[in-house]
Amino acid sequence: METFQRGRRACCLSLAGGAAAALLPWAARAEGPHAYPDKPVKFLVPYPPGGGTDVIARIVQPRFQALLGQPVVIDNRGGAAGLVGTELAAKAPADGYTVLFTLSSHTINPAIYTKMAFDTARDFEPVGTVASLPQILVAHPQFGASTVAELVAQAKAKPGTLSYATVGNGSPGHLAGELMKLRSGIQMTHIPYRGGGPAVTDVLGGQVPLLWVSIPAAAAHVKAGKLKALAVSTLKRSAAFPDVPTMQEAGVADFEVDSWYAMFVPARTPRAVVDKLNRILNELLQEPDIRTKLLEQGSEGVGGTPSALAQTVDSELVKWARLARDANIKVE
Repeated sequence: METFQRGRRACCLSLAGGAAAALLPWAARAEGPHAYPDKPVKFLVPYPPGGGTDVIARIVQPRFQALLGQPVVIDNRGGAAGLVGTELAAKAPADGYTVLFTLSSHTINPAIYTKMAFDTARDFEPVGTVASLPQILVAHPQFGASTVAELVAQAKAKPGTLSYATVGNGSPGHLAGELMKLRSGIQMTHIPYRGGGPAVTDVLGGQVPLLWVSIPAAAAHVKAGKLKALAVSTLKRSAAFPDVPTMQEAGVADFEVDSWYAMFVPARTPRAVVDKLNRILNELLQEPDIRTKLLEQGSEGVGGTPSALAQTVDSELVKWARLARDANIKVE
């Protein structure tokens, strides 16, 4: 009998061990951070290829996937100043496999669009800020003005005849253009595009004379002499173009538009996943090669915590709502 009981216990232990072993993959998956990621991760960029957001995402992507241990695929979904791609990201599963890689129009759009299919504050979890940089005002080389003062004089001499391009309604460039109109008392027509690539192409071709855009989208063309730079939107000059004045230096008082690039995931993504993505982002932003590539585009690596990005989002939602009201900017 004793021998039988020992054999029965051994059998039960064996069966229990086998059952536990069979459950291990499910247990590991349930633990989240130990299983994540076990398949490719998508950077959803809500702008077309060639624009500033796309350029910055492609600087980050190779090292991010190396540190993550899974492929990172860039998925460009342009349209409606980032609203099309951002809506897709908001509706994606909250599992860390879709990362919204966007810019500061993320906090501008709620101020100017009367209808959006998502809530910027409620539907996203901040991961971290990637980089910040100025917007730059550029013109076709044959445009009659080479300074902001000359541009303002031309606009006042022929009201309503000038137009400027941007990556779309609600972009930092759009806010910079409207702030320029408000602060200098001029009239210009805003021409929104689906992203930086198409906007730059039309300014290069002479279809639109002026462009407010993030520096990465225009840097190579300015350096090649195919576009001329008139000013940057921040309070200090850009390291990439130290000879280009700020708008305040150019004579437009009380002018500042600082744009940033950041990563978000759908709300309710597990905290351990968010922390892992944030940790990898901060690690790669310390690498000299990444920082140099960002500086070449006129941007500076930022990093920081998810909560720091959340504070930026909260404060800018208020800031841009105030400007949209003062400048009467609304898009149906």
